[in-house]
Amino acid sequence: MNQLSTMAPSRAVLPLLDSEVLRTFVTIAESGSFTRAAQQLFRTPSALSMQIKRLEETLGQTLFVREARYVRLTAEGEVLLGYGRRLLKLNAEAVTQFLAPTIEGRVGLGITDDVVGRILPTVLAQFARSHPAVQVDVVVGRSKDLLAQLDDGELDLALVMSVEPGQAPRGDIVHSEPLVWAGREDGVAVQRTPLPVTLAQQGCAWRRIALNALDHAGVNYRIAYSCDHCAGQEAAMLADLAVTAFPKSLIRPPLKRLHNESLPPLGDYQVALVKRAGSGDASEVLAERVVEAFREG
Repeated sequence: MNQLSTMAPSRAVLPLLDSEVLRTFVTIAESGSFTRAAQQLFRTPSALSMQIKRLEETLGQTLFVREARYVRLTAEGEVLLGYGRRLLKLNAEAVTQFLAPTIEGRVGLGITDDVVGRILPTVLAQFARSHPAVQVDVVVGRSKDLLAQLDDGELDLALVMSVEPGQAPRGDIVHSEPLVWAGREDGVAVQRTPLPVTLAQQGCAWRRIALNALDHAGVNYRIAYSCDHCAGQEAAMLADLAVTAFPKSLIRPPLKRLHNESLPPLGDYQVALVKRAGSGDASEVLAERVVEAFREG
């Protein structure tokens, strides 16, 4: 007798997750409603409900908590959402590799230094895999300078900070987060009078927000250090020479968010994606990757 025929498998064959069902699940999770998801997918809510029921039966887990008008993910649903997004992205990359028309050329991407580390490695890696024939030229600079280069045709896309008051908004908002006061966690700079602050040069949204807040609160301050790059402002904080207004997500030990009562609240700041008209298919695809990176990050 063939010995292999008598051997039992070490474990049962695992079921495969259907990409369309995953798309349904992700759409419901992101919209928070079966009704809104059905409108986006051009299906009926009952059809989506049946898909989710079968998915829950396959995985043996409850994925959504149904409330009166909304649905929210369970802990197991949160885990599946991360897998679902990655699987759908990988599926799209595989299909694009074989079916999408070859895109060639050059894309000029302008980006501020506070955004570089957040999304650029992921965006460039994904774009290079799906469109290896496209050259991406990245320029890191101030929002004002990047917009000028975009208007001159030197860039196709630009990720910039929110506009100054009185200026017409440009582009689409792709990211928003709190701007907070930051300094060294064991530092004393925040206790000094006048308050030493480190800021970028004129034209920076963070500078405008910080100075407006300090002036409105009547805080006695002095601009001790100026640098247009986050690394320069971080250096001043690490040396405990100044504090600054910083995005909450960029604060890493030994820096910390400051909760001193004398420091006024700052509110949020926004990042906008601005496209040059007629910049081509490659820039459109890269823009989609940028939006996805912010949404998932």
